[in-house]
Amino acid sequence: MELFRSQVLICGGTGCSSSGSGELIRLFEEKIAENGLDKEIKVVRTGCFGLCQAGPVVIVYPEGTFYSRVKAEDVEEIVTEHLLKGRPVSRLEYKDKTVQSNVEKSLEEIGFYKKQKRIALRNCGRIDPENIDEYIAFDGYKALAKVLTSMTPEQVIDEVTRSGLRGRGGAGFPTGKKWLFAYNSKNEQKYVACNADEGDPGAFMDRSVLEGDPHAVIEAMAIAGYAIGASEGYIYVRAEYPIAVKRLNVAIGQAREYGLLGKNIFESGFNFDLHIRLGAGAFVCGEETALMASVEGKRGEPRVRPPFPAVKGLFGKPTVLNNVETYANICQIILNGADWFASMGTEKSKGTKVFALGGKIVNTGLVEIPMGTTLREIIFDIGGGIPNGKKFKAAQTGGPSGGCIPAEHLDVPIDYDNLIAIGSMMGSGGMIVMDEDNCMVDIARFFLDFTVDESCGKCTPCRIGTRRMLEILERIVSGKGEDGDIEKLETLARNIKATALCGLGQTAPNPVLSTLHYFRDEYEAHIKEKRCPAHHCNALLNFEITDKCRGCTLCARNCPVGAITGTVKEKHVIDVKKCIKCGACMEKCKFGAIIKK
Repeated sequence: MELFRSQVLICGGTGCSSSGSGELIRLFEEKIAENGLDKEIKVVRTGCFGLCQAGPVVIVYPEGTFYSRVKAEDVEEIVTEHLLKGRPVSRLEYKDKTVQSNVEKSLEEIGFYKKQKRIALRNCGRIDPENIDEYIAFDGYKALAKVLTSMTPEQVIDEVTRSGLRGRGGAGFPTGKKWLFAYNSKNEQKYVACNADEGDPGAFMDRSVLEGDPHAVIEAMAIAGYAIGASEGYIYVRAEYPIAVKRLNVAIGQAREYGLLGKNIFESGFNFDLHIRLGAGAFVCGEETALMASVEGKRGEPRVRPPFPAVKGLFGKPTVLNNVETYANICQIILNGADWFASMGTEKSKGTKVFALGGKIVNTGLVEIPMGTTLREIIFDIGGGIPNGKKFKAAQTGGPSGGCIPAEHLDVPIDYDNLIAIGSMMGSGGMIVMDEDNCMVDIARFFLDFTVDESCGKCTPCRIGTRRMLEILERIVSGKGEDGDIEKLETLARNIKATALCGLGQTAPNPVLSTLHYFRDEYEAHIKEKRCPAHHCNALLNFEITDKCRGCTLCARNCPVGAITGTVKEKHVIDVKKCIKCGACMEKCKFGAIIKK
């Protein structure tokens, strides 16, 4: 084994890769070699560090110097100053606005990471995901060895059950109970499956785990196979995740080469192998029975349950299906014990939860927090608050299936039951933050438009009912709302929730119901006053030039329809009948003389 005095860890996740981290890796290797340091310093392509807002991210160990937004032209300076002369480049170091001192010694001292507890993400940004030896060096495959050499399947299931781990894919069903059902189903052939389809807008938790720590999922699926008596597994992953797919293929190949997949693993007599199936981007295939139909080569449509997959799943055989994040917790539970995992979180929601933090937030990225952390802590302590001095308005959790949490619930501890109680849900873990400029009626329309487009069309409530709801919402945001529209929305929503075939249809009305509950006044303003309180819906806007106008004519010159008139050095006027409300005039005005009303 080669020993190095320093390691340069460079994020190779999708976000940083799209910002040029691949070129950074090439340049670092090139410049390190030019300076004769290639025997002393190793460059490592890792997964996502979590703080996507600061990418591309480069961390130099053992110092732990955290460089953010590194560009190709910065590489030579880092190599010659820091790696060669031992002088960190301060101008490139991450500046943390949440702490007084910006001299960080480790990731844990940066405000973004202080309140996090990384279990599912423990190796992301820490190891080379395409090097099985690095995974093994951090206790990789130790849990699989433990269960195969010293635990019975019943003991494994009991450990997972006592940990309190609930499915991280959305519904929060107890993982141990699901495994027990499959274990008790008698059949010569059983399957283990992984849902890596992750279709929620703004969600990238599972993708990041697969890109940064694929072996954790592979090892956990083998453990699940041993626990229920399955010899074969399938990972259903979005084809839009090319980096994740590549690293999964590499990891599966390495595991087979090391004898960690295949026949007689650890000479225990246990056989288990994995296959990858690519999804074509259908949101409905995140539903377990639709996913299994797709794996089988059929149209991805849900079916009526029971029978549940633990009795009749893939190819009609008993199947355990969990999502990526659920599996990412399994090995740590086996190694550290159920009591260790259950010591974190709340009474009914144990452990941690990964969220993809996006929208109107300073620190967009991936966070993993203990269950019970409040929304306020996530948004203001970890996320850094709302940019540009704007006020927090709401956070959407659970994606299109979830609801909007308003400011009055900022201090509610986040767990499965509390979110449901306030009209939202955990979902897979997307969290989109909104500020005072977001129109909640339009937010509801946006999410419902997504579910209408993604409905498989199998059942009438989802296929027709959600479309009728969308038509009403589109009328409201276009200024054509009518008395009674709110009541129609509520009636349709209740009927769809009660009668739709699968979880997609049953939860599709949630964004509408939650925004109606907390922001009903915005709906009423749209309908009764033909006004959008957030000044967002174009059809309900009027642009006006105030006395601040200097008569520079810039607005008139940029109006695409000639709706602005006036002479030089005199106040201009907008013809509201001609105005198409594009906002070009307001954007171009240098004096803040144009307002929305």
